[in-house]
Amino acid sequence: MDDYKKMLEDVRKGLPESVFEKERFSIPKVVGHIQGSRTVISNFVQIATTLRREPGQIVKYTLRELATPGELKGNGSLLMGTKVPASRINEKIQQYANEFVFCPECGKPDTKLDKEGQVLYIKCQACGSRNVVKSRI
Repeated sequence: MDDYKKMLEDVRKGLPESVFEKERFSIPKVVGHIQGSRTVISNFVQIATTLRREPGQIVKYTLRELATPGELKGNGSLLMGTKVPASRINEKIQQYANEFVFCPECGKPDTKLDKEGQVLYIKCQACGSRNVVKSRI
């Protein structure tokens, strides 16, 4: 029985520290303003950094879901071609996180996106699971 406990301890030491962290992961809310007939989100790159994804992926997903034109500016802000309430933008970013960031098995945000051929996988660095992503970016 002592050998078994020692093996368990060795395996536990080999796991990444993120598996044991219990802090709550929170996505920053959008900070922006309406400028004429456009919406400007000034903290978009910060949100992408928190989610550990490329800003371009999140921009493409968000603009498609909101059915609005837009572009990512050099200063890290997102310029949308129409007036969009912050609550709808936050909702779409949360939806993106649920589909492309959070692990379907353990629910942790410690994931990477891997593409093999035409198939996109979400690989969890916490629990090791690998799942096919059903949506397209």
